[in-house]
Amino acid sequence: LMLSSMNLGKKHLRSGTSRLAAFAYYSVLSSSSILTPAHCFSTTFASTTQPSRPFGIIHHRPNTKFATSQLANVRGGDSSSSIRKMSSTTTSSMTTNEDKTEDTTTPPSSAGDKLTKLRSLMKSHNVHAYIVPSDDPHLSEYVSAAYARRAHISEFDGSAGTALIGLEGAWLWTDGRYYNQAATQLDGNHWELMKGGLVDTPTIPKFLAGLASEFYKDGGEVFQIGLDPFVHSASFAEDVETALKDAASDFQDMEDMGEDDNEGSKGDFKLGELNTLDGQDNLVDTVWGEDRPQIPRSKFRVHPLEYAGMSVADKITKIREEMEEQHATLCIFPALDDVAYLLNMRATGDVDCNPVGIAYCTVSKDKTTLYCDAEHKIKSEPSVVSHLKEGCVTIAPYENIVEDIEQHIQGLRGEGSKSKKSKAKIWVDKSRCNYAIVRVIGKSNLLDKQNPVTPMKACKNEAELEGMRRAHIVDGVAMAQFMSWLEDKICNQRGSVSEVEIDRVLTGYRAKQPGFIEVSFPTIAGVGSNGAIIHYSAKEGDLMQCLDATKPILIDSGGQYLYGTTDVTRTWHFGGEDVITDEYKDLYTRVLKGNIGVDSMVFPENTPGFVLDVMARKSLWDDRKDYGHGTGHGVGAALNVHEGPFSISPRWGNKEVLKASMIVSNEPGYYRNGQFGIRIENLLEIVKMEKDEEEEGGKQFFAFEKLTLIPIQKNLINVKLLTDAELDWLNAYHAEVLEKVGPLLEDGDPGKEWLRKSCEKIER
Repeated sequence: LMLSSMNLGKKHLRSGTSRLAAFAYYSVLSSSSILTPAHCFSTTFASTTQPSRPFGIIHHRPNTKFATSQLANVRGGDSSSSIRKMSSTTTSSMTTNEDKTEDTTTPPSSAGDKLTKLRSLMKSHNVHAYIVPSDDPHLSEYVSAAYARRAHISEFDGSAGTALIGLEGAWLWTDGRYYNQAATQLDGNHWELMKGGLVDTPTIPKFLAGLASEFYKDGGEVFQIGLDPFVHSASFAEDVETALKDAASDFQDMEDMGEDDNEGSKGDFKLGELNTLDGQDNLVDTVWGEDRPQIPRSKFRVHPLEYAGMSVADKITKIREEMEEQHATLCIFPALDDVAYLLNMRATGDVDCNPVGIAYCTVSKDKTTLYCDAEHKIKSEPSVVSHLKEGCVTIAPYENIVEDIEQHIQGLRGEGSKSKKSKAKIWVDKSRCNYAIVRVIGKSNLLDKQNPVTPMKACKNEAELEGMRRAHIVDGVAMAQFMSWLEDKICNQRGSVSEVEIDRVLTGYRAKQPGFIEVSFPTIAGVGSNGAIIHYSAKEGDLMQCLDATKPILIDSGGQYLYGTTDVTRTWHFGGEDVITDEYKDLYTRVLKGNIGVDSMVFPENTPGFVLDVMARKSLWDDRKDYGHGTGHGVGAALNVHEGPFSISPRWGNKEVLKASMIVSNEPGYYRNGQFGIRIENLLEIVKMEKDEEEEGGKQFFAFEKLTLIPIQKNLINVKLLTDAELDWLNAYHAEVLEKVGPLLEDGDPGKEWLRKSCEKIER
């Protein structure tokens, strides 16, 4: 393939009879590069969408190489057609609307109108492609409506995805959670879905490099890639630049075959370059116009020490100790949950479902600075003002962050000379910081590594753990009351309930619990086929379904309480034996066995999460089944429901080890498109086991303790598939649920009777 591509490229390079030749050759040469896996929450790896969430739940199979023949199958067609959509002969002869014959058979589309306006702006700025990520300036998983630019331009509103718009083509990358949703929401007349994480799908940097190669061949000009530096991670921008550089080198190598008159040095040759459009508004904001929501300005509140477990002063002291070890002069915390954790503050309203406020924070040897809209977020709250003063925290305008970093670097250059090398050493995690900040830090001044808050936040202290335990007990109360209501509606009244009403009623029961603030993520209540849409969110409309006794429902939900955060998934079915098939029970039981398999694991120190993932899948694999998402993610303590830096998934690239006092989800599943979804999720606390005294110098071992206290539907289980140990696990779990949740339910409460029945012992 490589030799054929080389000969093809050499023969047809300038003839134009094979425009794809150069890209084919480049793809073969670069096939030794490993494709990065798709997103997750996250959250420290590069993804096919955006690398800003190395900690999220959804990950995919190990990285896979690709060649041009595979690229051609991205949408089952000729890859050259996709590449040519982005090409034009020269900047001066870019295709305009007047040049094209309008298709009068296609009805007007809001998606098309938005793209037309955006492309007009792109042409005015001499930009050939424009990247629109899901992110805000803090690279958050969930963003406020004001930053939902990708959702606005593409009309796909899943939490993960990146749009790439060319002068003609438009592409949307997302991960396995959202394939179905994106296929439904994207206008196929204008958008092409790129299924991130699949073998045939190139990463965005690789795809852009191919487009740049094709564009240069067509017109001999550098391909301009526009982006807003505040909403892209520095590592993503670096990946794009690396891909462009590699493509240019490979392109020149091909040009040099048999050519002795090639001019210019390889180091200077470019196929494409990033254009951050400095001084310009984000182009999507201009398209959005007056309809764009305002940036939220919710007030901060103090997170009490009884729940935080560690004072701000103590946290900052610990950070400075680590900075001293790393010889760092400044540490930057751009992630909203890092700021909230460090300063023991929370907010409600800036980002739905996440108790964080829009702000940056920096720590130097003698100063801690909070960058935010102080006028609205702090000054009217005396308790917050006092709290920050007590922690010796200085407040600065939000927009000053970049300038202050530059001044810090300049201030350590030495007196009277800009030419002297600065002694500044700035500690920031490039994968979790936007490009606008990182690009002002020179390589000699940059310390790129996981910031010191990340491990502190991941390993909960005793006060945080106690708050999480309490939150799961009251969450169990809410779920028992809700399930008794739902079962009565379906089984006794023989009625039906819409997904939207289920969401509303469940949230209502949670809201009755002490300390409830809001849900911890948009509730997933998927009836029947909607349960197979992994991150489905019910809305009034054609897709919404109603639950009755003929269909199952998958409910994934959680709450934010003053003292803790919950996240639980259960799958329910209220049909009789004539409705619930043996196959469904078999699949449900295999998912349950996966949950028990992870929960029962005992593992030694220095074990990364991916080692445990196989236990969640073994029973499904035995039946040649699998699921396309990760098994576990970290969870914050009264913070974001998705937290890192660890995960449990088949993605072997995340080598963060599991440690005591981390909290992780355990959520295997199975999904059959167009029919149903099954998922069973508990949150687990990692605990130390007693060391074996007979083992001299023996390793520390760990186990899990369950936090979630909600019964598992028993009549969906094929008991014959359970081992004795698994059946004992289930009965012990239900006994624990009844013991901890039952006393909080009053006698006569229908929820208490439902809980009692649901926790009855299963006999073989």
